[in-house]
Amino acid sequence: MPREIANPPDPNPRKPKIALPPGACDTHFHLFGPRDKYPFAENATYEAPDATPEMHARLMQRLGLSRGVVVSGGAYVRDYRRMADALAKHPDRYRGIALMPEDAPDAEFVRLTGLGVRGLRFMSTKRTKVLPTLHEGIARRAFAHGWHVQFYPAPGDIVDYADKLLALPNDIVLDHFAGIPAEGGVDQPAFKAVLRMLDTGRVWVKLSGPMRCTREPPPYPSVVPLARALVAHAPERLVWGSDWPHVNMNDLVMPNDGDLADLLAEWVPDEATRNRILVDNACALYGFPKP
Repeated sequence: MPREIANPPDPNPRKPKIALPPGACDTHFHLFGPRDKYPFAENATYEAPDATPEMHARLMQRLGLSRGVVVSGGAYVRDYRRMADALAKHPDRYRGIALMPEDAPDAEFVRLTGLGVRGLRFMSTKRTKVLPTLHEGIARRAFAHGWHVQFYPAPGDIVDYADKLLALPNDIVLDHFAGIPAEGGVDQPAFKAVLRMLDTGRVWVKLSGPMRCTREPPPYPSVVPLARALVAHAPERLVWGSDWPHVNMNDLVMPNDGDLADLLAEWVPDEATRNRILVDNACALYGFPKP
């Protein structure tokens, strides 16, 4: 079956109406290309146009961002060289999240930790046939190096994974509003499961990828109640990410990244709390120095 060729992001991001604070961090984006140096995996389900560190740096400048967390792209499957090379070149700007092979040697964990990798990513089995799924053995090995587990649930199945994730010793970071179907609101079992996880003090949620939990076009109104409820419940364990360059969206409206940044004003109306999410929380989770 031919794989999807992802559409490129909007090439003209608008300058946000809100001013992001010094040290603001984009905790979720992917890098791709150039493809002659970083070829896509043969078994990948999609491929993407170039989204290089230089291109992301221009986006950061436009939005007012200072730092970022490179999440190794699924188009590379378990080859994370693109992510690792970006960290090596920009150690002050970037941290990283890896899609690790289960048999990775301890020396590789040591090397990647030195580059700035702070977590490994798993997917729900409903989301993938080729990317890493929850694996206790490598999670515990990652914990020994101070890494957290980043997990991307399928719609609603955080209910099935909550206790499995909490049984790990690692801190847990849930991608894209924990995959909660936004139209289900704050009373659905999946949202209540996330609140219970947050109450442990070991779980974080990314206010990112609203287009991943609803098929609405921007500005994703059904996501607002979820965001505000999370902010009210545990503002100290939320971070924000752009999800640039927005792959796997060929059947959805491509957002403008300036508009995505401005959603924060609606999700987090209090400026001090917003700045905490953008700066302090990201520093605590990824080890950036405070600005």
